[in-house]
Amino acid sequence: MSRIGKLPIKVPSNVQVEINEQSIHISGPHGKLFKKISNSISITIDENTIYVNKNDNTRIANQLYGLTRTLINNMVIGVSQKFERTLQLQGVGYRAQLKDKDLILNLGYSHPVLIEIPTGIDIKVEKNVGIIITGFDKELVGQLAATIRNKRPPEPYKGKGILYKGEIIKRKVGKSGK
Repeated sequence: MSRIGKLPIKVPSNVQVEINEQSIHISGPHGKLFKKISNSISITIDENTIYVNKNDNTRIANQLYGLTRTLINNMVIGVSQKFERTLQLQGVGYRAQLKDKDLILNLGYSHPVLIEIPTGIDIKVEKNVGIIITGFDKELVGQLAATIRNKRPPEPYKGKGILYKGEIIKRKVGKSGK
């Protein structure tokens, strides 16, 4: 039994929730999100609190129970507060800059890496080595951060690459130059 699925979701006063059969629409000051819900899960709302329930007791319903509750909770938090992910560039000559709706990264390749910023996402560059990604969709923010990090993942010998803020790279010992 899911312990997470049983928890109610508190809805802030500045967020509107609309439930239509097997879909949920959540809108707030930062944006609007929509999610289709499986037929084995039902959603009810009562006095600014959302409850998620299982319609049947199958294995798939048990798997979707906690997942659905977490996704709806992330939607409520996103439209009311936004999500943020911070990346750090470490390496000589590594830098980032914004140009129109594109993020340009110089990562030691022979060419600059161009990443298009999706709608609903805001990016700020601090001191040419810090990238702050904010948005109301947690999945989109995390996916963009992972895409950027994948352009030059941190390597264990010198620690160069793109790291999440607070990430610690376990360093390896190099050759023993005899």
